[in-house]
Amino acid sequence: MLLLKRLIAFGGAGAMVVAAGGVAWAGLGQPSPWELGLQQSATPVMDDVVWFHDILLWLIGAIALFVLILLVIVVVKFNARSNPVPSRTTHNTAIEIIWTVVPVLILVTIAVPSFRLLFYQLKVPPADVTVKVTGKQWFWSYSYPDAKFEFDSLMLQEKDRKPDQPRLLAVDNEMVVPVNKVVRVLVTGADVIHSFAVPSFGIKIDAIPGRLNETWFKADREGMYYGQCSQLCGRDHAFMPIAVHVVSEKEYTARLDQAKKKYADDNVAPHNAVAAAGAAK
Repeated sequence: MLLLKRLIAFGGAGAMVVAAGGVAWAGLGQPSPWELGLQQSATPVMDDVVWFHDILLWLIGAIALFVLILLVIVVVKFNARSNPVPSRTTHNTAIEIIWTVVPVLILVTIAVPSFRLLFYQLKVPPADVTVKVTGKQWFWSYSYPDAKFEFDSLMLQEKDRKPDQPRLLAVDNEMVVPVNKVVRVLVTGADVIHSFAVPSFGIKIDAIPGRLNETWFKADREGMYYGQCSQLCGRDHAFMPIAVHVVSEKEYTARLDQAKKKYADDNVAPHNAVAAAGAAK
């Protein structure tokens, strides 16, 4: 019983630490201070990711609690004081069958929704918008092949950042897409392996030089969504943010027309990314 009391006290102390730390649920589109859990979902894929995560959390929690109870029973019932004459039993066929079959059944149960989710993530539906993303050291380039323009996206310097823009995540040129439309994202790398990841969309895919990977998302609400390169890609890996601005279809059309004019001129003299990266130092 003393062990059980200590476990209860330890759990209570942990809860107090969590409460004192100001833990909050994760926000939509960007991280929150002391956040707990995944970022809020903004796509059907992320809805399924969150559901699968929550189911596994409860399942693993139940397994851990069951094992803890067994350990407590063993410690309390089979210690030398409570059980001075130990049993010499070495085999129990029923228990051996159970602890072999039950884990297999649990893994099969987990595998079914897992494979379904993987298939859903990787099967790209007919796209309304296609964007090609190229990872470079250390920024992203976005190309809209249907509209025939391309631009670079670099992290904003502290002096250029507005108060409502998150530090180390805001960029000078955002990737703009329409709400409730399927966006096909073609991803590659220009130099080393990068990784394009936006948590609220449930997407994370490697950008590999010489190879074209693809993923997709369908944002169901407007707003700004941030991500980062999730592959260790060199010196400025931590300063390679992703910003996706989801807007209404009407606003998207207007901004597309503006971008065609703006980046048609910029393409004559593209961003000096090396100089821009050096200015960050």
